[in-house]
Amino acid sequence: MCRNIRCLHNFEPPTTDDEVREAALQFVRKVSGSTRPSRANTPAFEQAIDEIAAATRTMLDQLVTNAPPKSREQEAIKGRQRHEKRMEREVRLRTGSA
Repeated sequence: MCRNIRCLHNFEPPTTDDEVREAALQFVRKVSGSTRPSRANTPAFEQAIDEIAAATRTMLDQLVTNAPPKSREQEAIKGRQRHEKRMEREVRLRTGSA
């Protein structure tokens, strides 16, 4: 899917409504194929964001887990490491290095 949409479940401190809305925005942008809708499409775009954010918040509030909460800092480090590996692969593919 979209690399900009992050896991929001089981974090300490808990996921904020702003984070939920940002994920909904990214989802709507991906699905619509547009980062900025035309004036005519803005109401539909905003309504979709609101509905997806509300559904996401409801789901997150209902999920249960026995796993310990994740650290945002540790997840960010892991994300940077995955990014670096992807970039290394890209360079190897483009340069023909093994």
